[in-house]
Amino acid sequence: MKRLLILACALIAPLAAADNGDIVVLEIKGGIGVATAEYVISGIEYAEERNAELIVLKLDTPGGLLNATGDIIMAILGSDVPVASYVTPAGAEAASAGTYILLASHIAAMTPTTSIGAATPVSMTGDDATPTAPPEEDTDPEEDAEVEKTPAEEAEELPGSAMERKVLNFSVSEIRSYAERYGRNADWAEDAVVSAATANAREALELNVIEFIANDIEDLLQQIDGYEVEIDSEPVTLAVADADLVTYEPNWRLKLLGVIANPEIILLLGMIGLYGLMYEGWNPGAIVPGVVGVICLLLAAYALQVLPVNYAGLALIIVGVALMVAEAFAPSFGALGIGGIAAFVFGAIMMFDSGIPGFGISVAFVIGLAILFAIVLIWLIGYLLKLRRRGAVSGRGSIVGGIGTAMEDFTDDGLVWLEGESWHARSKQAIAKNQRVVVVAMDGLTLDVRPE
Repeated sequence: MKRLLILACALIAPLAAADNGDIVVLEIKGGIGVATAEYVISGIEYAEERNAELIVLKLDTPGGLLNATGDIIMAILGSDVPVASYVTPAGAEAASAGTYILLASHIAAMTPTTSIGAATPVSMTGDDATPTAPPEEDTDPEEDAEVEKTPAEEAEELPGSAMERKVLNFSVSEIRSYAERYGRNADWAEDAVVSAATANAREALELNVIEFIANDIEDLLQQIDGYEVEIDSEPVTLAVADADLVTYEPNWRLKLLGVIANPEIILLLGMIGLYGLMYEGWNPGAIVPGVVGVICLLLAAYALQVLPVNYAGLALIIVGVALMVAEAFAPSFGALGIGGIAAFVFGAIMMFDSGIPGFGISVAFVIGLAILFAIVLIWLIGYLLKLRRRGAVSGRGSIVGGIGTAMEDFTDDGLVWLEGESWHARSKQAIAKNQRVVVVAMDGLTLDVRPE
């Protein structure tokens, strides 16, 4: 029995060792949105289930959404596995929201020639939310000392609106708490919010904003091997020198959301959806355009739920499409069409003009898309109107008025070739073989014809 237990332990030990001590690698690249937050949170949960030794979070971001960033920071602070945020590759940045994430991590590291900072909060209108100081006035220090002001009066004298002061003070409090938690330079962190201060890797190390500068992940792991961090107020010594790297990939749903949660993709999906439904309405029974249109509109609506949008801009886009349709039905020498394009362009820019890094939209892309879809729309409607004017293409309606060819010489009765078939015909005038004839009436299966 003892030998069996020893043998079982010998077999189980390698399997357990293979599931322990790994390093899970996550990556944030581009704007931080809801998909990014879900990916990082699920990656941290995966590392905890795997009992990993360390999580390396590679950062290269200009910033992102406030709520998504907050969710990521909460997951990092509550993680049972140490998180090392690493700004990489060379030339990368951890600006705005990226600075918050870096300072909230257990270990902060950067690649040479990378940068952090510029964490000034941005309002939903795209403006800098940092209050602007009023011009300094000459005052008498003795008079100031004699006048005691209540906290409410002092708060009223601070520059900027009440909302701006709230946003700024809350942001400063947050970033200072993250920095102080790990003994980093809280004053510089405050400057990053108030004055949009930035620092490269060497400056950040000298200012005690980060702990390590590493050329790559392998270099970083060698430097932090044996480094001590705190998890739930308990010291933990890292042993990562010989650990295996496991890259955590997002699932298909997060990949899809990451792709469609892009202002340009949302705009493209919305236009395809609108045009698909319009084509289905003009040509009932086509099916495919309607199905594609519904799917594209649902995808665009899903993506809009996770992005900051201005619905006045959305209304302008709808007005622009309506004006383009009107131009196709009631030509106005371009007035309606140009107005539609202008409304579409301004609406698209307004719709995504949040000022949040990573979630802007290219003006050139919007203008190009508007012109392209205007041309397609006008051509499409013109083509459909031409088909409608053409009349029936099958049955009795298409035969009467049709053009056929006489298959023989005849005066009263004879044969004509029409729509790929031989028809019995009659004519009051003499018809020569191969002469083109026009069907003027239809009596059962007999055609009344006359020379063209």
